[in-house]
Amino acid sequence: MAASSSAKTSASAAPSASVAASVAAPTAPTASGAVAMDGATYNVRLRDLESRVDELKDQIRRSHTRLALLSDTILSGGAAGSRAEINFHNEMSSAFRLVRALFVLDGAVQYNRQDDTGALADQKDIPIYSGSITPGDHTLSALLTFQGNGYGVFTYLRGYKFEAKSSHSFTAVEGKTLSVTATSFESGGVTTPLSDRPKIEWKEKVQALGPASNAVAAGGDKK
Repeated sequence: MAASSSAKTSASAAPSASVAASVAAPTAPTASGAVAMDGATYNVRLRDLESRVDELKDQIRRSHTRLALLSDTILSGGAAGSRAEINFHNEMSSAFRLVRALFVLDGAVQYNRQDDTGALADQKDIPIYSGSITPGDHTLSALLTFQGNGYGVFTYLRGYKFEAKSSHSFTAVEGKTLSVTATSFESGGVTTPLSDRPKIEWKEKVQALGPASNAVAAGGDKK
């Protein structure tokens, strides 16, 4: 009877050991499956990394500008008040006629004009804002609408409209006048789709309040 019981115990233990072995050693994924997973996620991760790098570069540029301006303000004695001069410059070719321009500063509309007669397009330089501004960070947004303009075989362009949108953050410092210029320009070349050509470039220039002309370049960017 003892021998029979021992045999039964051995028989029942064998399947258990087999099950444990199957659990402890899962089937490894095939090499082709691993390669397919890496290839599918590589481009997504790369684009995400590039986006983060661009964002960090923009933050670093703003921080350098802010520190330089604050340092200059402290050394000059920190004169009270700050001023902003905001202007728009149109460098688009005659193939794109400006029919609407909208500029919003910190959520408040500063300039909004729509014109189909060509008068707006003829203005290459438009003052947007000139006056006092609270020291600190601000955001300026622009929306430009262009109508295609062509003659002869290119008259079909008149039936198309194109938009350029962009926002720009800047820092106003006490005792300084900050000049911000938004410039519309055409990007790309002859192979670039018309809808992708209108772009907006931002440039800044800082100088002391009053007639002093000690200007400090604060960089620019294209969007």
